[in-house]
This record gives sequence, C-alpha cells and structure tokens, in this order.
Amino acid sequence: MSQDPIIALKNVAFRWPGRDGFGFSIPDFTVQPREAVLLLGESGSGKSTLLSLICGTVLAQTGTVQVAGQEVRALAKGARDRFRAEQIGMVFQQFNLLPFGSVLDNITLPLRFAPERRKRCGDAPENAAALCQALGLPEGILRAKAATLSVGQQQRVAVARALIGAPPILIADEPTSALDETRQAQFLDLLFAQVQAQGSSLLMVSHDPRMGQRFDRVLKMEDLVQRERPAA
Repeated sequence: MSQDPIIALKNVAFRWPGRDGFGFSIPDFTVQPREAVLLLGESGSGKSTLLSLICGTVLAQTGTVQVAGQEVRALAKGARDRFRAEQIGMVFQQFNLLPFGSVLDNITLPLRFAPERRKRCGDAPENAAALCQALGLPEGILRAKAATLSVGQQQRVAVARALIGAPPILIADEPTSALDETRQAQFLDLLFAQVQAQGSSLLMVSHDPRMGQRFDRVLKMEDLVQRERPAA
C-alpha cells in the first residue's frame, strides 16, 4: 500500500513583494517518506524560496503546501512555528549556531519549542552525546562553546541539532558548499547514516551535482518551477 507524500506542493504560486519581485509557480512537487531528494539549481533559481514555502516562513499566494499531512497555509503564524519545530530539522548553509552557547545548548535548542519532539528524544543530553559520537565529534564536546569549534565541527553540531528528537523531515540548504570533495564525501556518509537510522526524509538543495548518486531522486529547479516575469 502506497504512503502519502511527506511533502506535497500542488499548483503553488509565489511572488516576493514589489514590482520587480522574484516569482515562480510549481505545478507539482512531492517527497515521499524516507526518501532522499537532491534539488539542484544555481544562485537565484528559487531554491531557498522553495524551502521557505515548505517550512512556512513565507506563504504561497495560491495552491497547496502540505507537510506531514498538514496544509501549512491553514495555520496561523504561531502554529506554523510550532509545527515547523516539531516536524522539520534544518541544516543551514551558515549553520546559525549560538556562538556563546554550549554545544549541548545548541543541539537541544529545537526541543524547547517542540514538546512532542522532546518526548521522542527522551534524555536530551544523552541523546545529544550519542549524536555527537555518531557524527565523529570528540568526547566532551558538549561543554564547549560553539564559537571555539572548527568549521567542520560546527557543521556536524548543526546536523545533530537538526536530527535530535527524530523529526520526520530533514531539510539541508547548501550544507557542503564550503567543503572540498573529500570532506564533502565524509560529511555525506555521516549525514546519510543518521538520516537512515532515524527513518527521516531528506530534502537537500545545492548547486553541486557531484553528490547526486547518493540520493533516491535528483531534480533540477529549472524542471520543477516556472519563472514568472515581473509586471510591466
């Protein structure tokens, strides 16, 4: 029996405000449970805007955006924030760690806003330590301040923060853009091992096609979206 998509966009149209605002439409886009999808596109192609629509940080003008069975546009802002914290783990390109917070504080931050995710996590410090170990971080790193970590360590802490509490969806926005090919491969090995262990769906956006063979499906933004011209 087939499962419903974990992410489903249908007949979506969005335009940023202003006469020259960027806009596009998406006739159909889905991600299945436990599927790993790579979305390729150059800068300015709308990759980050698409992620924002899925996360509910911006809302489409028309169409449906369903995440984990919930129509995102039907939720008020506060409810969208709570829903996002429960359902989606995010890995940002710039990591967005709290520099003077400890590694433990950074990893467990999403749990403060997601009570169901916190329940799934169980003992948060123990879970955080297990994720750090699985991601190849040194023992005792939970006490370190994020600002003292190397770039590679910050990246892995950001992944641990996204994974804690086993959210059903993991979204990664250009997480390997600063890595050479060897370090990229090492990072993806660790990321995929943890995503598969948790049974999460993975949606990653990138401009780099080298990693495509690791994913169940590779899509190009140019094939997914229809660009809209600004009004004359």
